[in-house]
Amino acid sequence: MQQIDNLGGSPDRGAIESFDVIIVGAGFAGMYMLHLTRGLGLTAVVLETASGVGGTWFWNRYPGARCDVESMQYSYSFSEELQQEWHWTERYASQSEILRYANHVADKFDLRRDIVFDTKVVSAVFQDTESEWIVSTDQGKRYRAKWCVMATGCLSAAQTPAITGLDTFSGTIHHTGNWPHELVDLSGQKVGVIGTGSSGIQVVPELAKQAEHLYVFQRTPNFSIPARNQPMDSQYENLWKENYAERRAKARTTSSGILYDPASPSALAVSPEERQKEYERRWAAGGTGFASTYSDLIKNEEANSTAAEFVRGKIREVVADPKVADILAPVDHPIGSKRICADTMYFETFNRSNVTLVDLRTNPIQTISPEGVVTGTDVYELDTLVLATGFDAMTGALSKIDIVGRQGLTLREKWKDGPNTFLGLMTSGFPNLFIVTGPGSPSVMTNVIVAIEDNVKWIADCLADMIGLSAEYIEATSAAEENWMNQVREAAEGTLYTKARSWYLGVNIPGKPAVFMPYVGGIPAYQSFCDEVAAKGYEGFQIGLEADRPAICQLRA
Repeated sequence: MQQIDNLGGSPDRGAIESFDVIIVGAGFAGMYMLHLTRGLGLTAVVLETASGVGGTWFWNRYPGARCDVESMQYSYSFSEELQQEWHWTERYASQSEILRYANHVADKFDLRRDIVFDTKVVSAVFQDTESEWIVSTDQGKRYRAKWCVMATGCLSAAQTPAITGLDTFSGTIHHTGNWPHELVDLSGQKVGVIGTGSSGIQVVPELAKQAEHLYVFQRTPNFSIPARNQPMDSQYENLWKENYAERRAKARTTSSGILYDPASPSALAVSPEERQKEYERRWAAGGTGFASTYSDLIKNEEANSTAAEFVRGKIREVVADPKVADILAPVDHPIGSKRICADTMYFETFNRSNVTLVDLRTNPIQTISPEGVVTGTDVYELDTLVLATGFDAMTGALSKIDIVGRQGLTLREKWKDGPNTFLGLMTSGFPNLFIVTGPGSPSVMTNVIVAIEDNVKWIADCLADMIGLSAEYIEATSAAEENWMNQVREAAEGTLYTKARSWYLGVNIPGKPAVFMPYVGGIPAYQSFCDEVAAKGYEGFQIGLEADRPAICQLRA
């Protein structure tokens, strides 16, 4: 670490710490990026808002928080030693266990010595003349580097709903995305939960066990499949560890990067009896693999309706009150068009005498009063209000930072009509700025650790190539970016994903443009694009060489 005088020599601006690479975020992406950056012989610093590693798993500590990808697959694959030594205790790992794993990784690879915790990045400004980034923090410190990597995560900017009177509530408010680290005891309390997405579906059964009475305020019902979580089966674990590399490679041939039972070609190509039998088998097995029962479920509405009606039937079987069951059964979007949930006794919870479901579509919230939630017809007095209202997904964490590129262009301004990137990795006008699992990449449509590893490896290889070329900068071209975002849009339009008003489109955020953000073409197609671009001399990027400053070296048009 080298102390360098500030730009322009103004003593009031303080010294700048200089590195080769600045990494923002110490979740799974930031930790792996640091590991590979060190391997290139580069100096790096990771700037992290939290007081520890883990990213989303550091913050989302709400009761019931659990991964919906099996533990044996939701983990790094880059180190065989790490794969073999770590033992998962459950089929689907809890938040606390995933956080322990993240800390184990940080310890094993001695990552903490290059991470600055409790530090929020407030701005990142590109210096045109020096082709480098100046990053400033809320601690008053500044950092300089040629390369900047945003490992800020897709689901890290918690969204608080704009409900009138929320700030007047006299009780306690918790957001699932920023849950207290200390134990929250809700015994004997009247508790309200707003939101029935993935976080709400996980937290509701746990809160119902504690609260004197639980009120669940639902605007949009969601499809959910029983997780069937259980202690890790040692034989199953050993089968994975016997040929981990082979299984990981096979997972990367699937669209989601997850090994499921293979999908049958079409739900419409079999008899109703055979289809029912297969749905029953998948339901009994549990997990989000249910959405992969047939390969046409996310492309064909008629096929999709067979799976949707099956799940609606299961909800009606489980929930004793037919009126409550009807409110819980989604009818406004195809199954799987929103991220399908995996639950533990979610629908069963509504059979409890201390749980009340409030249908906000027929009885919307008017305001929050000091006493509780006020709907059109009722006042629900509460001691604690839990906001399970999700995230400003994919772009939220980036939009919270003042990111300024060439000629004063801000990322917020560039993305005001929706995000645009090339491969989700870079955006034109912002040289040497990489994004891990950015908009336009598969990210949230996949096992995100697979997506992270592939993106980070590509970025590290790119850095190595740029160093080999003595490159001053690399920047996505506007033409390549426009072409790629058209491919992202066309891929989504060929599916049922656009039939739902989901956070994939950003419609959960007031004023956010409705643009489908992730690439749904799958990991194999996406990685093939990325590899081909690099193999063709970074086609779609312009590269400026140190020997030719400030001219541009266009390796491929």
